[in-house]
Amino acid sequence: MAYGICHLGIVPLRLEPSHTSSMVNQVLYGDAFKVTEKRKFWSKIRLYNDKCEGFIDNKQFKVINKETYKTYCRLDSSLSKDLCDFITDEIGNLQTIVTGSNINAVKLFKHQFEGAVINFPIKEKNIASTAYSFLNTAELKGGRTPFGIDSSGFTQLVYNLNGIHLSRSAPEQALEGEVLSFIEEAAPGDLAFFDNNDGDIIHVGIILENHHIIHAFGKVRIDRIDQSGIYNQELNEHTHKLRVIKKIL
Repeated sequence: MAYGICHLGIVPLRLEPSHTSSMVNQVLYGDAFKVTEKRKFWSKIRLYNDKCEGFIDNKQFKVINKETYKTYCRLDSSLSKDLCDFITDEIGNLQTIVTGSNINAVKLFKHQFEGAVINFPIKEKNIASTAYSFLNTAELKGGRTPFGIDSSGFTQLVYNLNGIHLSRSAPEQALEGEVLSFIEEAAPGDLAFFDNNDGDIIHVGIILENHHIIHAFGKVRIDRIDQSGIYNQELNEHTHKLRVIKKIL
């Protein structure tokens, strides 16, 4: 089995080995992974941080050996803090990275980084404050950056920046944590999950104070939440049907 690390800022992870295939996730600078299938132009990979799988262009990552991979994955994460920042590559060129990028890769690639870093483990967690920093980020299926994000990518990134690992998809995240019976039991930072008419969980958001929720729907926005679901005042209707609220912290 081969191993790799992303050396670029944001790389799409595709459902199929094609640039026209749906993006299921994004691979950020410093993300490490196993290569489970190698093809001429594409590789199928499994990300270390959340086990998400998909296809990546072979030109968009660096191959490493097993020992380097194991050593790298044992390190405590050091994530870039600012929404957008830069590293300087080995020949002096600037390269954009986004919040949540693993800065441990800097030494591996002989890059330089002088920006703000979140070192783990951290003592204080503030899920709501971190979530507010993504307000008005455009919704993007498969996205998990300030330049485009989906509902589960949003919750995963916010939690990751607070040192808490979540799975990538909303159905997987719904399996984590403790079930709360009533919305009145929820506290800021808890996760609310929503399903469709078939009972499939399709959406997730972060509970705020005073019966509000922040979530990615068209953009990262704040709406009211009640026992029925999310109420959008602009549309004057409930847009999502509440399934369950989970306490992760």
